[in-house]
Amino acid sequence: MQMDSASSGTGAFGRRMMLGGTIGLALAAAGASAGRAWGDTPFHEDPFALGVASGDPWPDGVVLWTRLAPQPLAPDGAGGMPPYAVDVQWEIARDERFRSVVRRGRTRAVPELAHSVHVEVSGLQPGRHYYYRFRAGGVHSPVGRTRTAPPPHSRPKELDFAFVSCQAWFEGFYTAYRHLAEEDVDLVLHLGDYIYENPIDAMGGVRNVPVAAELRPEPMNLAQYRNRHALHRFDPDLIAAHRAHPFAVVWDDHEVEDNWARDRSKVDTEPDQDPAVFRERAAAAFQAYYEHLPLRLPNRPNGFRARMYRSLRYGRMATFHILDTRLFRDDQPCGDGSRSGCTDRLTPGRTILGPEQEQWLYRGLGRSDATWNMISQQIPVTQVDTDPGPGQTFVMDFWDGYVDARQRLFKEITDRSVNNPVVLTGDMHRHLAADLKQNFDDPESPTLGVEFVGSSISTSKDGMDLDPSGAKLLAANEHIKFTNFQRGYVRCALTRETCRADFRALPYVTAPGAPVSTRTSFVTEAGRPGLQQA
Repeated sequence: MQMDSASSGTGAFGRRMMLGGTIGLALAAAGASAGRAWGDTPFHEDPFALGVASGDPWPDGVVLWTRLAPQPLAPDGAGGMPPYAVDVQWEIARDERFRSVVRRGRTRAVPELAHSVHVEVSGLQPGRHYYYRFRAGGVHSPVGRTRTAPPPHSRPKELDFAFVSCQAWFEGFYTAYRHLAEEDVDLVLHLGDYIYENPIDAMGGVRNVPVAAELRPEPMNLAQYRNRHALHRFDPDLIAAHRAHPFAVVWDDHEVEDNWARDRSKVDTEPDQDPAVFRERAAAAFQAYYEHLPLRLPNRPNGFRARMYRSLRYGRMATFHILDTRLFRDDQPCGDGSRSGCTDRLTPGRTILGPEQEQWLYRGLGRSDATWNMISQQIPVTQVDTDPGPGQTFVMDFWDGYVDARQRLFKEITDRSVNNPVVLTGDMHRHLAADLKQNFDDPESPTLGVEFVGSSISTSKDGMDLDPSGAKLLAANEHIKFTNFQRGYVRCALTRETCRADFRALPYVTAPGAPVSTRTSFVTEAGRPGLQQA
C-alpha cells in the first residue's frame, strides 16, 4: 500500500493553521496576546481553547460556532467561565486577513449553554470560501475557513466531500483529522459517535496522559457530558479539521450510551433502566452535544425532544438527507446483540426512523431533482450476515433488526424513481462497500443503489487490513465488495456522471504521526446502480 506524505492534499490555509503535536490535559493555555479590542474585561487564559467551527452550509450562509472555555476541563463543566453572560463579537470576510469584511455582529455567550455561541450568518454569496473569527475579552479566536453551498438550481461540475465517525479519545490519536484538514473538500459529514461515554482509565488509554478522577466515570449528568465533549474536543487535530472545513453533524449512540433506542437504555445495572431516568440522562447528553457543535437553532434540543434529521442541498448535484436512527427507533429485537433465528426482526411495521421522519425522507427523496441523493446515517442499511456457513446471523442494532423498515425504504426508492441513491454510513469501525439489493438473498435481484461505510477515526485502535471478521463478511455476503479494518475516513468526489469513494486508511493510531493512503476506490455511475472498483 503506497503511502502519501504526512502532509497530504492541497490548501495553504490548512498548512498554515495546523496545530502540531499531541494533546494532554496539562496543555498550556495560549497567552491572550491578541489586540485588546472592544473594551471587554480581558481573559487571563485563552477562552478559545476548544477552537472554532462552522456547519450546515446553505447557499447564502452558514452557522459559526465557538465555546468560551479558558479551562475546558474544569470539573464543574463550566469551562472556567463565570456564571453570567459574556459579549462575543464575530466577523466573516472574503479574505484570511479580514481586509474585506462582509458581515459582523455581536452575540452573547450564556452559562445556560456552557457559553457556546451559534451564529447563523446569512447574506453571503453561494459557492465560495469565507473566513471567520470571534473576539471576547479582547482576545481573537483562531481564524476558521468555511464554504457556502452552490446556488439551489445550479449544476456544479464537481462536489468533493468527506465523511467520518467514531472517535474514542482514549483509543487512538486523531491523526486522521490532521490529514482531513489538508484535504480539498467542500463539506465534512460526521455520522455519529463524536464522543464515547465509556469509563476512562487514569492514564487516558493509549494517550498515556493523566486524567483527573472527575473525568473518568461514564457521564450521567450535564456537567459530565460537557466535560466528556471538552475532552474529545480538546485536541489540535480535531480543532484543525473544524477550522478548515464546514461540518454537518448528527449523533449515533455513544453520544448518550451504547445502543440506546428511543427512551430505552441498554440492559445493564445502571439506574437509567427506568425510561424516565434515561430520558433525563439523554436530555443532558443532547444539550451537551448541541453546545459543542455547529448546529442551527432548529436542532437545539428541548429536554428529551430533538430533531437532528434535516437535508442540505448542493445545487442540482446532490441532496444530503441526514437521518437520526436513534431517537425514534423501536427497541432492538431479541434482546439486541448478534442473533440467528430472530423472527421478531421481521415483524411488520417495525421502524428505525419513526413514522414522521420516514415520511419526511420519502417526500425529500421523491421531490429531489439532484443527480445524487446521499442518504447520510449511522448504521448499515445493507444486509450484513456475519455467519459464512449455511445459516445467517445478524446484528440486531443494524437495519437487519428492522427488515420491514428497510423494505419500505427500498420500495419508496423504486416507486418514486429516486435518482442515484447512495447511503453513507458510520458505526462499524471498518471501511465497507456494498451493493443495495432489492432482495439480498438473491444475487440476481436488482441493484437499487450502493452503500459506503467509513471506518472510525480512532475507535478499535489500529486494526488491520483484512481482519477475521471482515473475511467472514466477504464470504457470507456476495453484495459486499470490500472491507478494511484500519482507521480512517472516506473522501468522495461527485460529478454528473460518477460518484467516487476513496477509502483513506492509516496504518496506526495508537501513536501519533501516521501517514495516510487511499486503500482502494470505488465508483458508481449515474443511472447505472452498482459498484465498480476504480
